[in-house]
Amino acid sequence: MIRSGKGGDGAVSFRREPFVPNGGPDGGNGGKGGDVIFAADRNLRTLMDLRYMKKYKAEPGQAGMSSNKYGKGGEDLVIRVPLGSVLIDEASGAFMADLSEDGARFTAAIGGKGGQGNSNFKNSVRQAPNFAEAGTEGQERTVVIELKLIADVGIIGLPNVGKSTFLAASTGAKPKIANYHFTTIAPNLGVVELANTGFVLADIPGLIEGAAGGAGLGHDFLKHVERTRLLIHVVDAAGSEGREPLDDYHAIRKEMAEYSPLLMEKPEIVCLNKMDIADVNSDAYKALLAYLEAEQIYYYTISAYTGQGVREVLNVVASRLAEIDRDAAERVGKTPLYGDQSQWMRVTRIEDDMDYKVVKIAIEEDGTYVLSGKQLHKIFDSTNFNDPESLAYLDKYLRTNGVIRKLKARGLVDGGTIRIKDFDMEWHDDE
Repeated sequence: MIRSGKGGDGAVSFRREPFVPNGGPDGGNGGKGGDVIFAADRNLRTLMDLRYMKKYKAEPGQAGMSSNKYGKGGEDLVIRVPLGSVLIDEASGAFMADLSEDGARFTAAIGGKGGQGNSNFKNSVRQAPNFAEAGTEGQERTVVIELKLIADVGIIGLPNVGKSTFLAASTGAKPKIANYHFTTIAPNLGVVELANTGFVLADIPGLIEGAAGGAGLGHDFLKHVERTRLLIHVVDAAGSEGREPLDDYHAIRKEMAEYSPLLMEKPEIVCLNKMDIADVNSDAYKALLAYLEAEQIYYYTISAYTGQGVREVLNVVASRLAEIDRDAAERVGKTPLYGDQSQWMRVTRIEDDMDYKVVKIAIEEDGTYVLSGKQLHKIFDSTNFNDPESLAYLDKYLRTNGVIRKLKARGLVDGGTIRIKDFDMEWHDDE
């Protein structure tokens, strides 16, 4: 849950100085409440820092002061999240923002507006207003944060083709590796460090047939693939799982195409793995090479287990990354996770809220009429009950907005009780 800061209340003050007659009102305005802002930080990798703190509140604005001094605005609360964080409004399910670039910021809750001091309410008729405006409440909402993997390069392939072994051979990552006939459950990340450059490499969970339709880990796999700028497609050239290598290659490409045609546009480097045990004279291996060469798909032969050819592939990857047009890559990588960008939530000020001016009426068992509403509460908080002019302002608001008429239609009579917030008032009809 996040809550922006409440706006500071306006001040009620009158100028009092020796030898200055009729000083008049000089109450200053309250300061704006602090915003709640989410900021993407490349130095964060997980949402662990947010796990144990459930409520975040920005600083409220300072109340106005005498001599027309404005209150200080509340400090914004900046919540830092990893790159790839997706913000969703829990109440509506609306997609708010996708923070995929370092330093990207999104204001999820705008601070309340500061109230006006009594000096703003002086006019030719009202020379000495003894009331001021209360600051508006801050916005409150619950935000769901989902972390969508971001990596420069994704390692793709069917289960048990050697993706985790390739990651371990390329980086300092230490994924659990065994001769499993099922796939990695979650992505593993590692950083490749070369002489003059480096990049983030991700071992993406393997696909099964039907992944594009949601089978297995399919959608999780494909959503992670969206983020990457380049793909390393690992194929088991030895057919050690009893599958045809060429069928493996086609299976991955088919699922990517069915999920999103944009994925097919990503640059891809094909690595024929397990060459230390592959039979280069087998019909399956020859069929694979014949297809790749016919389609002019350049490939590398490697053994992630022994390290053969791995360094050469990494150098090629670094060169390809330098050549990739970043703008085009980011356009592909930002395919919205929750619908198109027109569905992004527009964060508004309270005054823009459609329900801001609505006054709700409820009737208690004892006959008390309970009024509630955002603008009503703001005006009520601004009311000085010891000042007739201030009370008249509240009464005028209730009448001009039809609240009194609706109350009478529901049975309000002279002497009836009206409750606003925790304050009960006895109603007397002067009409």
